[in-house]
Order: sequence, then C-alpha cells, then structure tokens
Amino acid sequence: MKQAPAIVSYIETDLAIDDLANSAWQRADPICVTKYWSGEAAPRERHFEARLLWSDTHFYARFDAEQHEELIVAPEPDLTQKTNELWERDVCEIFLAPDRTKPTRYFEFEVAPTGEWIDLAIEIIGDVRRTDHEYASQMEAAATIGDSKVTMAMRVPFSTLGTTPKHGDAWLGNIFRCVGSGPTRGYLSWRPTRTERPSFHVPEAFGEIEFR
Repeated sequence: MKQAPAIVSYIETDLAIDDLANSAWQRADPICVTKYWSGEAAPRERHFEARLLWSDTHFYARFDAEQHEELIVAPEPDLTQKTNELWERDVCEIFLAPDRTKPTRYFEFEVAPTGEWIDLAIEIIGDVRRTDHEYASQMEAAATIGDSKVTMAMRVPFSTLGTTPKHGDAWLGNIFRCVGSGPTRGYLSWRPTRTERPSFHVPEAFGEIEFR
C-alpha cells in the first residue's frame, strides 16, 4: 500500500527562522515520527514531529521533539559555520532529493538543539557515497530547549537546491532524529530504512514530499 506523502504547506510571506512561535507553522500538518530506522517502535519519550513549509523562495522545516534524557550537545557550540560530524550528537535531519528521477542525488540538512547546523550534498554511485562537504546552501537554523521538549528549525533557499517547486510537485526524501548516547542511542526515521545497522543513507526508503 502506498504511504501518504509528507505535505509541505505554502506560505505567502517568508518567516524569520527564529520566529518559532509564528502561527504560520500551524498551517503545516504534523508529520509524526515514532519508529526507529529498523521499523521497531521507539518509546514515546523519543517521538518527534516535523512541520514543513515553503514560500516562493525558501523551504522550511521545524522539528518538535520530546526530550526526557540528557542532551548530547556541544558544550561550546559554534553557530557561525557548519559543524562537521554533527550527526554524532543530538540532531534532527531531513534529506531532500528534488529530482525524483535521481533519488541517489540528494541534500542533507541537520540542526541540533543548540542551533548548530550542517548542510551536505550527497551522491551515491553503486556502493560509494560521495559527500560534498563544501556545499553551501545558505541555510539558517534556530532552536530552543524546554523542560521536556526541544524545538529546532531550518530554512533553505531554493536557489541553492537547483530548482523551485510548483504547487503539486513531489520531491523525495526522509526525516530523522538521532538522540541519546552509547548502546541506547536512538535513530528515528519517518520512513524506516531497515538496514542491518543504523543507516539513513538509503534512497530506496525515501518517501514523497509534496508541495501544496
């Protein structure tokens, strides 16, 4: 059975990325992520929601995550540049493949509870994954840490994604969260990749991301 797409809701006016309380976010249907990459159910204390928006110029994503354990974050975050290996700590991520005929070419965007971020351009050729660490998307990120939740958001200009969608277009991609440390570290996935070991880089598992 075909799975429902993630819906990206249109907004006429761009948002400041740190305006996390803006009512425009409520236009986006929440995408609830409740499973690990393996397909196993994750505990409720690790669930998160993603909300996706788009304007004429930008793609937006906001993640609202349950947080009931110690944060795994940098003690002195640097928000002035991308943070390499951010995926080794707590993050939410989205992969976007704008050309659905080439799902092995996609972009990776991550944001941490500290507001740290990283953007990468990926291409998988056979068994080789090539990563462009110099890719510069001009993404912006923001985050807040609450008592039992963390909220993280990002926006990326379409000009650095190579295309601007139209209403009704559908890209491919996936949405993830890494949380915790050690043997209990959790790897949540909107579309489970079902690999033997935790891995997000599985284009075959990508779902549709539809612009409305």
